[in-house]
Amino acid sequence: MTPTRSLMIFLGWLVLVMLAALSGIATPPGEWYAGLAKPPLTPPNLAFPIAWSTLYLLMALAAWRATLAAPPAARWHILWPFVAQLAANALWSILFFGLHGMGLALLDLLLLWGLIVLTIRRFAGVSHLAAWLLVPYLAWVSFAAYLNVATWWFNGGG
Repeated sequence: MTPTRSLMIFLGWLVLVMLAALSGIATPPGEWYAGLAKPPLTPPNLAFPIAWSTLYLLMALAAWRATLAAPPAARWHILWPFVAQLAANALWSILFFGLHGMGLALLDLLLLWGLIVLTIRRFAGVSHLAAWLLVPYLAWVSFAAYLNVATWWFNGGG
């Protein structure tokens, strides 16, 4: 594969990941979230855009590496969980911040977590590096599940 083609594949994944990130930008936490009781270990608001920017870059790199390493006939099988988890990722911000549906957001987060695990498994079959690049994302989403559950609970959910 030519360097130009490889770069175009990376840029394509980066654009797709950025499109998923737009749901978070379009649904900022706002006053509603500021007024909620939050659990211990809730990071300062500034931590979220820093963490997510880093994670989105790692996600694009992982998808790029997996695309390059996967046999052409197997690419869809390997990559569809990644695309599905991007959709679940984008939906979470809409459910939680946009619709204030903390319980629905938690269900989406559980689906997201499972899709990330599946993606890591599929990527590991073609590129250990691609799989490892997603481990910080899985860790952050696991932490986000704690924040989601606790915030829901502290504010009358459950």
